[in-house]
Order: sequence, then C-alpha cells, then structure tokens
Amino acid sequence: MYHPGTHDTFLVALSVLIAASAAYTALDLAARMRAASGWPRVAWLATAALAMGGGIWAMHFVGMLAFSLPGVSVRYDLALTLVSLALPVAVTALGFLIAARKDPGRLALGAGGVVMGCGIAAMHYTGMAALRLPLDLSHEPAWVAVSLAIAIGAATIALRLASRTVGFARRLGAALVMGLAIAGMHYAAMQGAVFTTAAPVEGAGGVGKVQQVHLALWVAGTTFLILVLALIAALFDRHVADRAEREAMALRASEDRFRLLLQSVTDYAIFMLDVDGRVANWNAGAERIKGYSEQEVLGTHLSHFYTPEDRAAGLPERALRTAAQQNTFEHEGWRVRKDGSRFWASVVIDPVRDREGRLVGYAKVTRDITERKQAQEALEQARTALFQAQKMEAIGQLTGGVAHDFNNLLMAVLGSLELLRKRLPDDPRLLRLLDNAVQGAQRGAALTQRMLAFARRQDLKPEAVDLSGLVSGMSDLLQRSIGPTVRIETRFPAGLPAAQVDANQLELALLNLAVNARDAMPEGGTITIAAREGGAPADLPEGRYVCLSVADTGLGMDAETLARAQEPFFTTKGVGKGTGLGLSMVHGLAEQSHGRLMLRSRPGAGTQAEIWLPVATAETGEPRPGAAAIVPQTVPRRLTVLVVDDDPLVLENTAAMLEDLGHRVIEARSGQEALALLGRAGALDLVITDQAMPAMTGTQLLRAIAAARPELRAILASGYAEIPAEEGPAVPRLNKPFDQDGLARAIEAALRGAAGPESTALRRPRSSSLSS
Repeated sequence: MYHPGTHDTFLVALSVLIAASAAYTALDLAARMRAASGWPRVAWLATAALAMGGGIWAMHFVGMLAFSLPGVSVRYDLALTLVSLALPVAVTALGFLIAARKDPGRLALGAGGVVMGCGIAAMHYTGMAALRLPLDLSHEPAWVAVSLAIAIGAATIALRLASRTVGFARRLGAALVMGLAIAGMHYAAMQGAVFTTAAPVEGAGGVGKVQQVHLALWVAGTTFLILVLALIAALFDRHVADRAEREAMALRASEDRFRLLLQSVTDYAIFMLDVDGRVANWNAGAERIKGYSEQEVLGTHLSHFYTPEDRAAGLPERALRTAAQQNTFEHEGWRVRKDGSRFWASVVIDPVRDREGRLVGYAKVTRDITERKQAQEALEQARTALFQAQKMEAIGQLTGGVAHDFNNLLMAVLGSLELLRKRLPDDPRLLRLLDNAVQGAQRGAALTQRMLAFARRQDLKPEAVDLSGLVSGMSDLLQRSIGPTVRIETRFPAGLPAAQVDANQLELALLNLAVNARDAMPEGGTITIAAREGGAPADLPEGRYVCLSVADTGLGMDAETLARAQEPFFTTKGVGKGTGLGLSMVHGLAEQSHGRLMLRSRPGAGTQAEIWLPVATAETGEPRPGAAAIVPQTVPRRLTVLVVDDDPLVLENTAAMLEDLGHRVIEARSGQEALALLGRAGALDLVITDQAMPAMTGTQLLRAIAAARPELRAILASGYAEIPAEEGPAVPRLNKPFDQDGLARAIEAALRGAAGPESTALRRPRSSSLSS
C-alpha cells in the first residue's frame, strides 16, 4: 500500500538557504584558490570543497529531516550516512581542481560538471539508502533522471563560475540560483521516492517531528558556523592579499621609477655586480661610456673592463675585496671600451647587503673623466711653463744686470791695456804678458755677450738669411771644431724660405750646438743639421716659421737634466770644460728673434735641438750687404768731446782714449751734470753718452741736447740692445766694451752724419771654447 509523506515548510526553506549559502561560500573560496599558489592553493581547494560538499550534504540532511512519514519511526545507517557526506566533498574537490587549472576548456569543465553532478546525485541516493524504516522504498526513473540532470547542470554552472572572477552581485545571484538548483535536485528526487507497506501504519509522529526539527537546526547551525568561519578566513586572506598586492604594486612602481632613473642617467655607468663580480644589470650610461649593450655584457666579469696591466696586478679582485671589507672602494684609472680605446675613469664600488647583513652583490658607479684629467694636465703644464718662464725671466734680468756691470769693468780693463801697450817699451816678455791680459779680457767680453744673449739684451741685426747657404758656408769651420770622429749630415729641402735672424749670432749658436753634440758623443757619431718649414709651435703667434735643427746620436739627457739645460751656468761637463752659457745664448737668440728653442732628448737616444725662427717677410727684401768698413781717418781738427757715464772707471778710460786720439775731453758723471756743462761750455763738437744711467738715461739726455743744440753730434754707448727707436734721436751706436779703434770709427760716423753704422770693438771668436 502507498504511504505518502509530508514536508516541513520551515525545514524546506532552511535547506534551500543552506544550499545557497554553501554555494556562495564555495564560489568565494574558489576565488581565493585561484589567487593563491603552492600549499595555500591546496588549502583553499580543500576548504572550498568542504564548504560546497558539506553544504550540499547539510542541505540534503535537513531536507530529509523536513520529510516525515506519520507513524513511522526513521533511523539512519551511520556508515552510509558518512559515505553520503564524503561523496559530495570528494567530487566537489575534484571539480574545483579542474576549475583551478589555468584556462580550463569547456570540455574539461563539462566533464567535471558531469562527475560532480553524478557524485551529488549519488550522495542523495546514498543518503536515502541510509534510511532505516518499516517501509519499502523505490524510485521512479523519470524523477531520477530529472534530479540527475539538475545535479549535473548545477555542478557545471558552479565549476564555470569557480573558474572565473566575478563580482559580489553576480556571485550572490549565482549562489541563489545554485542553491535553488541543488535543493530542486533533492526535492525532485524526493518526489520520485515511493514508500509502500503491506498494512496501514498507525500512531502519531509528533515526538519524532520535534526531534527532527531540533536535529535539523543543529545541523544547519553547525553548517552556517563553518561557512561563516570560512568566509571570515577568505575575507582576512583577501585583505592580506590586497595589501600585499598594493605593496607589490608600489614596489613595482618604485622599481619602475628607479629603473627609469637609472636609464635616464647617461653621464654615469651605474650597474650591479653579483658576489662573484659579474654584471647583473646595465644602464644607458654604461652603454654610452663603455660601448656594450645589456645583452652583450650581462654575466661578464668586472675585470673585462680593466686594462691588461691592471688585470695582471689583480686590481679587479682587490677592488671587490676592499669594498666588501671597508664598505666602499674609490679609484681613478684607465678603463677599456668595447672598441679597445681607453678612458680615464672615476670608479666607486659599494657592497649591497640584505637585512641580515649578508653580502648579495655590489653597486658600481663609473664616470668618464678623461676631459677633466686632460684639463688638469693642461693646467699643470701651463703652471709649469709659467713657472719656468718666470724663472728664466728672473735669471735673465739678473744675468743682464751682471753682464752690464761686467761690460763696464771690461771696458776699463781693455781700454787701459790698449793705452798701456802704446807706452810700454818694446820688451817681448812684457808684451806677452800684456797679450795674455788682453786675451783674458776678450774671453770675458765674449762671456758677457753670451750673458746678454740669454737676457735678450744683445744688439741684433736681423736680416733675411738663407739657412742652407749659411750652413754650407761654415761647414769647414764646423768640421774643424768637432774633429774627425764625428760626421756631419745636412738635410735642406728645396725652396726653403729665408729666416729672419742675425746671421752672425746664428752662426755662433749653430757652432755652440754642434760642439755640444760632439761632447755628447765621446765615441764619435753623426750630427744631422736639417731645416724645414712648419706652423707656429706652442706659445708662438700664428705665422710661418722655419725650424733649424741639430740632432746627434749621443748619450741623451734624462728629464731632470733636460728641464735645466737652458738655464745659465748649468753644465754637465767637468770643471773648466764649459761655462754653462752655450744653450742659454741660443735660447736668448731665439727669444729675441721672436722664435723659440726646443730640446728633445731621451737617455741613450740622442738629443735634438730645434731653433724656430720666423720666415723673412717681403718687407725684409734680399739679405742686406754688410756695412762697408769705415777706415779710421785722421780727424782734420781737434774736437771738444763731452763724455757722460755714471761709472768712473769707464768715464776715465773713455776720456783717456779720446785724449790719446788728440781730442779735448769734458767729463760728466750724470745727465743733469752734462746739461749743466752744456750750458757753460763754449765750443762743443761731440757728445758720447752711456745709456743706462740713474735719474736720466742716455736717450733722455740726447733728447734734451737735441732740443737745446740740434746741430750737436752725438754717440750712444751701451751694451744693451733693447733701446726703442722712439726714445731718442737717431745716432750712431757704440757697443760696449769698445776699443780705441771702435771709438775712432764711431766718431768718424758721427761726424759724417751716419746714424746707422754701429761699432763693436771685439770680434766674437768662433771656437769650441765658447760652448757650454
């Protein structure tokens, strides 16, 4: 006999609520499962399966409790009940595992939905089989099929939603639909359940009904508690994950900004090294400075950028070791680019450590400071050159002053010796002693000429000089001066322009250089005299220049000796073998000729001296012929001569030579005294004045005399060359020291009205003794 059952409306609604809550919780936990990885992913998978499977079972159990058969006692088989609980949990876990895969396909989701739906249906019918009651239970196939279809459909929808990220509203709506579907599956299956018995069942079921309600509430409460705890855990995990995501985004943004900053810096090579010193990253500045792209250099050892010398010395390893031990390493040195070129680098290496202080790598910053180094070197060279120029100028001023005073002394000595010769008897022994004294004084005069040449105060007569012809003309003199063990070679190109220089002084300079070269080759060798045209060397104005060079194959000089070679009185020869003024004289000649003396030498590689001289201009014209010698003539009348000099010895000696020539002499010791005497003197024929005098120079005196007595002839006596033409009238020059013949020629020139010719008492000897 068919035995109909009834359903408690409250418990039915409670079962639907359980199903919807379980669906929502499972979908929420599935989202956490997708966001996690590793063991948290497995934990969330298990929690979602427990929430979904347990919720479905709780819905089924409460739904079973909502069904009652009046007068029928219902019991449950514990083993089958536990199996019915395990089935939905297991199949839900399997379904969520499929949904958790990356990009699961429709086929996989469909297969998972079928397995999960069949498992849920199996859960229902296993639970029905766990019933123990005095009735026969059967199921209508149609309703079984309907319930199975509902279970598969609900499971497939759940898996599709679990594989996607959906918002709260869609998740809540989907949970309600799934809850109704799962509950619908249960009640559709219950609709197909048929209970039959052979005899009517009597008795009230009120007590049983009350017990079923209590049990349903306990199951529902426990289920809701578990679901709420799961949701709280998911909420907390989501909060932590969101904060971690924000921090990760902030970190990524910071890294992006830092990377952008590093890539924007192009003046510095900034990159990381691992603990072994290999490149870990690379910025745009490193690529610009070193020439390597990031792909080419990653993993390359630090030593790759060092020079072979530094690698052999172990500098890269020492740099890393110093940085690790002292927390920094700073160094400047040569580094090598990709193309093999070198640059001067400023390097800083700092260690990079983690929070525990463990070394994890190095930060390296390199800057190309080649231009700064070159500027510093140029500045240092300029300072050195300035110091050398100031030193040479100071020495030149001192040398010029000494030479001027020495000239005055030699003037008195030579003049007195010359007058003494005329008064001595014809005794060979006395004349030999007198000649020795004259030769010594003449050597002293030659020495003063060198000193004046170095001080650039000698009187020069620059003219257009054919260097090839000059060297050819003095070849015999050069060969005799240096001896047979040294061979002379000359190299002069065709079409070499003439140089603007004093020919006599250049011959003397060339002889000095040749003798110095011979002394540097004690075993013999070759002297090469050459010339070429070139641009302006350093520190000279732009223009055309001719370089006359003398090169030897001798011992050469070290840097210290080369730096002092042009200083006056500096010599490397033994005592009595040189004055130390040869190169100083050449230096002064070159400077006074608006040129430069340059020395190049290395120990064992010989020495090359270069005299740079300006090319003769068109205004210079052809080399001027030498002035015709003025033959002293007997003056037709006795002259009255005013002699002005602040040095009493020179004044007395000049007066004595004039008186010996038959002239009347008036002496003055200053320019002011000369002007006073000029006003009192009657007839006056000639004025001979020194140039360098205190209070009033010779040129100033001659200007005053020209203004007062323009017809009066004058002679300017001086050992200096630097007397600007505009400082006084054009008068004959008499170079100190002079002898009586030179004085007579100067008087002859002055009386004839010739301002140009100049007289020099002594010829400069061309001998090796003049070299330094």
